[in-house]
Amino acid sequence: MFVRSILALSLSCIFAGTSFAANTHAEQPLNVSKANPPVIQDPIDPLAIDAPSASVPSTSTGEAIISPEEQKDLNQAANTLQNLENTEDSTADIGSAPASSVATTTTAEPTTTAPVKASWTLDGLNNATWYDNIGKGQFPVYARAHVMLNNAHASPGAIDGTSGKNTLKAISSFQQMNGLKPTGVLTQETWNALVAKQAGKPAFVEYTITEADLKGPYAKSIPGDYALQAKMPGLYFTRVTEMLGEKFHMDEDFLKKLNPKASFNKVGEKIIVTSIRNELPENITLIVAHKGAKQLYLFNAQNQMVGSFPATIGSSDTPSPTGTYKVTGVAPNPWYSYSPSNFVQGKNLKPLSLPPGPNGPVGNIWIGLSKKSFGIHGTPNPSTISKTASHGCIRLTNWDANDLGKKVKSGTTVKFLE
Repeated sequence: MFVRSILALSLSCIFAGTSFAANTHAEQPLNVSKANPPVIQDPIDPLAIDAPSASVPSTSTGEAIISPEEQKDLNQAANTLQNLENTEDSTADIGSAPASSVATTTTAEPTTTAPVKASWTLDGLNNATWYDNIGKGQFPVYARAHVMLNNAHASPGAIDGTSGKNTLKAISSFQQMNGLKPTGVLTQETWNALVAKQAGKPAFVEYTITEADLKGPYAKSIPGDYALQAKMPGLYFTRVTEMLGEKFHMDEDFLKKLNPKASFNKVGEKIIVTSIRNELPENITLIVAHKGAKQLYLFNAQNQMVGSFPATIGSSDTPSPTGTYKVTGVAPNPWYSYSPSNFVQGKNLKPLSLPPGPNGPVGNIWIGLSKKSFGIHGTPNPSTISKTASHGCIRLTNWDANDLGKKVKSGTTVKFLE
């Protein structure tokens, strides 16, 4: 039997396109065409979950009643994040090392600052090395850095080999977690620390497409009309490249660019993909949703930052709540229930139940909060995370939300910061 949590918030989400700037002095950029971003509606309504929510002590508004020790931890975490935000150089070229940068010798990785040519081949990606003044754009060195950041629990979101805000925030989080000055700049020191964490493992590998990959199940398309969605057996992936992108934490277009000759429809076909982790550290006791940074930060019982994700957190029209709440439960593959009493979608005047799937309105996982109608969830559009607005909830990529859902426990504190 399903327990239903009422959600009644709606907003049109406008996808932000990303432009790619080339650096002609070093690496070879990909030729990326810029498409006009689509506009979609993603209203969140009653959500059916397959497990009862835990009861946590809270006020009438859902704000959690926390202990003095929890408040102390919150204050310390808030100070940590405030210092991080003050230190971050949000205007910096991500790959430009400041004059004060100090190279370390934590690994055998070359420490030369001379530009090194790199290509978009498997060897080129795995051998891409840091050099001074990389510049903004899409380059193999960023692609390798994205994988290493992901594996160090500082998620850059959808891996696309591009410099940008999500890259800066991931670098800053990695620096904070590893005792480096959290500037967000990819310095030689930071690069060496990433390489050391990667411990000799390749960032990219060759993957062989299997029969199971092609079997699916897949949907021919996901219609916009909820009445049509409700008739589907599941809101599945619509193509193999979409599924593989999520499996390997990659932007779908980037996956295609790395494999321009691949058909993605033959068993035994070999393609280049990332070599990424799919687990988080244990003992997550505090989650901080930082609205200004558009970032989710994870802390352990020792109040150390152990992970971070780019996140879409509310909007000016439908802001996320303020205050402190608790996780009440985790629902994998939730049903999404539509009720016209909350809003009318198209010509649908009767309640509808939309089946589970990665292309559902809240992705394929729901982490409920003690604040009624709010939670942490996935999305069918991973490349838009932190670049668009949400309905007040915390939206992550499906893989980041699933990673978190596997480790977070009922009663975990969730704090919203401005």
